[in-house]
Amino acid sequence: MKKVCIVTGSARGIGYETAKTLYKDGFSVVLSDILPEEEGRAKLEGFSEDCSYFRCDISSEEDRKSLFDRVTDKYKRLDLLVNNAGVAPKQRMDILETTQENFDGVLNINLRGTFFMCQRGANVMLGLQKKGLEDYNPRIVNISSMSAYTSSVNRGEYCISKAGISMVTLLFADRLAEYGIPVFEVRPGIIRTDMTATVRDKYEKMIAEGVTPIRRFGLPSDVANCVSVLAGGKLDFSTGQVLNADGGFHIRRL
Repeated sequence: MKKVCIVTGSARGIGYETAKTLYKDGFSVVLSDILPEEEGRAKLEGFSEDCSYFRCDISSEEDRKSLFDRVTDKYKRLDLLVNNAGVAPKQRMDILETTQENFDGVLNINLRGTFFMCQRGANVMLGLQKKGLEDYNPRIVNISSMSAYTSSVNRGEYCISKAGISMVTLLFADRLAEYGIPVFEVRPGIIRTDMTATVRDKYEKMIAEGVTPIRRFGLPSDVANCVSVLAGGKLDFSTGQVLNADGGFHIRRL
């Protein structure tokens, strides 16, 4: 039986590239995003009939439950959960001026949503383990950002949300270790996506000046390849580990 994965925030960018990569790796992929079902299903071009699109706003408890119910009803298993869905602040604002609306909007999705996706996904996986499925070694991968440890005072909400995802990863890695379910974090750096399009000139200048040792924009495929490695099972003993997909930004240099 083919292994099954969910990739949230997979209508575009990193999530879509990750879905394509995992499909090439042999998974039946469930793409999930906030696009309506009809629009989302259009994203399945190039995927086989055993792949699906299910709409889910990860900040909604009802949507989260519906997503996992639909996946387990259709596929009877869930081998990999990739929590990629996330948003930037609607408006970049200095932390001395930002609003509660701005703050809550980001954290409700990026942090609270990711936490409860991990919670529900973990409980689904534990339930499936008890059924004794063949070749069942589930995993969870959370996509955070180099903003988890990098200060950007004009989008503090985003930094806080991504730092929180790092702790979410550690907490679930700790809690699920006794059940053999590893949990990992991938931290993208400066990646060429729609989210960075408005500041592309700024980042291109910074990259050219050496802000990252590897002097190029990251690509969604750079992040997807990290997820692919983690999904393959060769790093399971390293549960809680972080893979930095950031061109070496995390290296402290003089």
